[in-house]
Amino acid sequence: MRFKAAVLRAYEDPFTVEEVNLRTEPAAGELLVEIAGSGMCRTDLAVRRSAGRSPLPAVLGHEGAGVVVRSAGGPDGAIDVGDHVVLSFDSCGDCRNCRGAAPAYCDSFASLNLFGGREEEPPRLTDATGGALAPRWFGQSSFAEYALVPARNAVRVDPTLPLELLGPLGCGFLTGAGAVLNTFRAGPGDTLVVLGAGAVGLAAVMAATAAGVRTVAVDRHPRRLDLAERFGAVPLPARTAALPEQIRRLTDGGAQYALDTTASVPLINDALHALRPTGTLGLVARLHTALSLDPGTLDRGRGIRHICEGDAVPGLLIPRLTALWQAGRFPFDQLIRTYPLADVNEAERDCDAGRVIKPVLLPERTTR
Repeated sequence: MRFKAAVLRAYEDPFTVEEVNLRTEPAAGELLVEIAGSGMCRTDLAVRRSAGRSPLPAVLGHEGAGVVVRSAGGPDGAIDVGDHVVLSFDSCGDCRNCRGAAPAYCDSFASLNLFGGREEEPPRLTDATGGALAPRWFGQSSFAEYALVPARNAVRVDPTLPLELLGPLGCGFLTGAGAVLNTFRAGPGDTLVVLGAGAVGLAAVMAATAAGVRTVAVDRHPRRLDLAERFGAVPLPARTAALPEQIRRLTDGGAQYALDTTASVPLINDALHALRPTGTLGLVARLHTALSLDPGTLDRGRGIRHICEGDAVPGLLIPRLTALWQAGRFPFDQLIRTYPLADVNEAERDCDAGRVIKPVLLPERTTR
């Protein structure tokens, strides 16, 4: 099977949209999905900075959504041809964490999602000359017209929803909203500070507002603070003097929860200083330097933990988020700008420059 995909051939090169070959049919428990749209996530772009750890050339993309065009059987036959699906991260389904409803902490997460693939799989994607492309990225490689995915990755959604916009619910929006709804289990009367009003942070703001949580959003970009305020947060510039004191003032003595999406060590320390006793800070961004904490930041029961994929079971959280969207309480579509797949490099430039919160790539589709 031949179709177009955005291929990254070298860490410093632009994407090239070219014809690729899929060399296999869906195996048991797999789906072939025609991609309607695929979000561009910072994790995709971080491959450029992976210092050779990510094999290239490769097809990236892990926020896909589309229509199932072939099926070799999903869990209990729950997904079939013609179904609309959102694609999320891969997991084995068999380890202790998967069986304990924590698939984001699957024992095989790294090997299944970060190009490793499943050991029993032969190479599946090649370029037009027959050259091998790296194994599936997050079980998807959805910067393409089609993606071959484990049915376990896929979540069936209401076909009346705007399918081309739903892909970011599989990772970025799932991570921010899940941190609030799953990790913190925040609700009315709770207070939250969100550091960084990008896609993940603004999804957290929207989820917090839907849950009745009083939220402060911190960012250095006025436009992003305007969006956070529109979605229900109190905006606070990151360069505000005495930032922890200002957060404590706005949260009646200190936030119960803080979510950092920036990986900025100074902001992480500010967030810990702004927590009330027993407060919790969640980290979702990958740290690239040592995390040095100020003395006393973890006193009085304060805690810090890393959050992966919003502690989500995608099959539970994605329908919850689409229901909130249908009720007008999770307006994630306001964060999205769409681009044709052919404009993948423009989308990346706009994302890097902060001109867009969440780019979504739209391949040409034959099925409507």
